[in-house]
Amino acid sequence: MEPSSRDNASDAFRKAAWRRRRWRVEAGLIFAFWTVLALLTLGNAFLSPHAGAFDWNAAVALRTFARFYLWALVTPLVFWLARRYPLDESSGKGRGLRNAVLHAAVAFFGAAVLDLADDVVRYGLNPERTIADLRVFNDVLDLSILYELAIALAVLAAGFARSYFLRLRRRDRREARLEARADRLQRQLTEARLQALRMQLNPHFLFNTLHAVSTLVGDDPAGVRRMIARLSELLRHVLEEGDRDEVPLREEMHFLGAYLDIMQIRFQGRLEVDLTGVPPETEDALVPPLLLQPLVENAVKHGAGEVEGTGRVWGRARRVENERPGAERLLLAVGDNGPRFAEGDTPDIPDGTGLENVRARLRELHGADAALSFRTAEGGGLVAEVSLPFRPAAPDAELHTQARPQPVA
Repeated sequence: MEPSSRDNASDAFRKAAWRRRRWRVEAGLIFAFWTVLALLTLGNAFLSPHAGAFDWNAAVALRTFARFYLWALVTPLVFWLARRYPLDESSGKGRGLRNAVLHAAVAFFGAAVLDLADDVVRYGLNPERTIADLRVFNDVLDLSILYELAIALAVLAAGFARSYFLRLRRRDRREARLEARADRLQRQLTEARLQALRMQLNPHFLFNTLHAVSTLVGDDPAGVRRMIARLSELLRHVLEEGDRDEVPLREEMHFLGAYLDIMQIRFQGRLEVDLTGVPPETEDALVPPLLLQPLVENAVKHGAGEVEGTGRVWGRARRVENERPGAERLLLAVGDNGPRFAEGDTPDIPDGTGLENVRARLRELHGADAALSFRTAEGGGLVAEVSLPFRPAAPDAELHTQARPQPVA
């Protein structure tokens, strides 16, 4: 049997079992309701001012219970009619009036039958009565069946209420299933988009890094070997990440350290790196993998790399309280001392592949609750800032933190 067939069979079995449980519960409730009503009727007759004239015997009790248990037997049929022939728009256009007439006729006929059945029970329990005492049509003609008719209409009203409740519950469950399916499809779409963005970013990062390696091929073969060793570490890290959409900030900072080692080799001592501004309370925060690498690459290429003397790139992280009580945010910053912007300038940074990818992944994971912005640094240079909700990694989450590579001779 195919998996889908097994799932359908399992669903059908669960629905059948649920229906059986529901009918057992409803049958018990119906029996209990009419039993209580019979007891209340007997109690009311006993406590009435005319109780002294009331002939208390087993036959009276049996007749009372028989009368209401007959209604208990009829109640499921009335409930079925109320569900099968509703009065609202669910019955179809123009069928509400027809169903109302049908229910009125059934209620009147049922009241007459139940009243006749009560007479039969009374006749059977009283040996002094004769067959002539049975009133077959008299109760109908003198409207003495109004009591039974009132009961029939009350049961019918309860049937309509039950039918409406069941329809409402089915609709709510159907809407819940549709919402769950929509959420599942949305998650799958988000995962597919994130995976596509990852697939876009990985070649972008690799090609740019290989370009950095190629600039030293003729001038520093030893440096090239060290850069290739670092690059192998980075590629192993990217491959071992798997399909994770978020990683602890600790892993992201280790990755940045290895990447910036390559950049320092390339710039031959003209690049200073400071990644010490990440306090321990932020290291378990979840961030998209390779979130900061495009920002660091931008800071090196267009900032520190343009400095005549020694360029500087730094990274910081802060955990701050949000406006909402109990909510916290993670602020990440990557800065440089590049000459493009003086202090107080308004930076206008066009989105390339890397920055556009950062914005897209933040948008997919957090919507409007995350943002990437730029400002000028003190003394000149550019600072890229990422703001996103602070969410710590699970304590038992599998981490892939690797030790920062040691320099290769």
